[in-house]
Amino acid sequence: MLLKAPDCFSPSRVYSFSSSSSSFHQFGGSRVKLHTTGRNHGVGGCRANLVTNPDSFEVGRLIGSYGFMNITSYSGFQPGLDIESSPGDVGRLRVQDVGEGSVKIRLYEGRIIQGPLRGTQVVFKVYPGKQVGGAEADMMAANELNTHAFLQSSSENVCPNLQILLGGFEMKTGEQWLAFRNDGKYSAADYAKARSEKLSENLSLDWNPYEKEQLIRRRRFFVVKLLNGALRGLAYMHDHDRLHQSLGPASVVLNTMAEREARYLIPRLRDLAFSVDIRYSNLEERSGPLSEGLWRRASIAGALTPMEKRAFGIADDIYEAGLLFAYLAFIPFCEAGIMDSLSLQRLLESTFKLDLEATREYCLADDRLLEAVKFLDLGDGAGWDLLQAMLNPDFRKRPIAEAVVNHPFMTGAVL
Repeated sequence: MLLKAPDCFSPSRVYSFSSSSSSFHQFGGSRVKLHTTGRNHGVGGCRANLVTNPDSFEVGRLIGSYGFMNITSYSGFQPGLDIESSPGDVGRLRVQDVGEGSVKIRLYEGRIIQGPLRGTQVVFKVYPGKQVGGAEADMMAANELNTHAFLQSSSENVCPNLQILLGGFEMKTGEQWLAFRNDGKYSAADYAKARSEKLSENLSLDWNPYEKEQLIRRRRFFVVKLLNGALRGLAYMHDHDRLHQSLGPASVVLNTMAEREARYLIPRLRDLAFSVDIRYSNLEERSGPLSEGLWRRASIAGALTPMEKRAFGIADDIYEAGLLFAYLAFIPFCEAGIMDSLSLQRLLESTFKLDLEATREYCLADDRLLEAVKFLDLGDGAGWDLLQAMLNPDFRKRPIAEAVVNHPFMTGAVL
């Protein structure tokens, strides 16, 4: 598969991965033969110089795998819609879920063994070939490659809150191997799950009130810094004309989950396979398969002109960021099993139709949700106010990412 070149490439050149049958090392000393195809082109004057020779990589153990659900959903509550029967009840657009969807992604540890980046630890993200994953897998891999290459070549200073693509290659089987710098193996979803389970463990013991107070203070600081970093990454993408469109707890990678190390925490956005180009010139063209659902929902919401479509797309990302905010405001502060992402989303969208004041009153009556309520109550309810703005049913009234980043709740001023 030949991948469409980012703007920083010469228009006469098509960017592809590796060229010939080759091999790379595997941890433990053995060698694994790779049969690759296509022509290997350099990246010219682009600042996103990518390593595309398979011999430059060493592959380690399989870390895991996951899939994508591609679910068409409304963007927040629209007046007049029957929310109970809305497809939004079964999830947001392109929610990630292990074992779901036709495109299965494998993750491997690895490192670069040749060239100036020798010794750099990487994580390989492997998209299946067209015979296994269909045309969608090829499109997702191509889109992720080109989005990262564009963003990494759009500025003198690459955003620290985006995962960094270092290179990759295509195998003869059609598999696409993308190599990302290994800046952490845990996600925001891993963090929330671990903290929720630990909270259950602590509450089963005779927990010292002072220790509990200190833990909650550290947790609040960690969550705010996590959210602030994720929104900075999103703001950078929007400033450079790209939507994320798959933002959720699993798409934020962390370099640490230790709350005592919060000062060193750097959240990074990943999973840009569904990213959308929102430059005006692109919005005037026919949409591709990966963005059809977004623009269909934009049309239903009355966003028809390029300017309106761009505003809708940005607001749609903000809505997903709002759901991420809600997830991290509740899950780490509740015992395991009390709340999960889907039940929280249904509570917000279906039960209370995005009325956060009513949601707060409901949660306040449940002692199991009390710490989450207290967290959002900080700064005279600043958390609730921000969450309401991000989940506003009218996409035109949602804040931009930069405004969210600078909100008192996100800066930590309320802590």
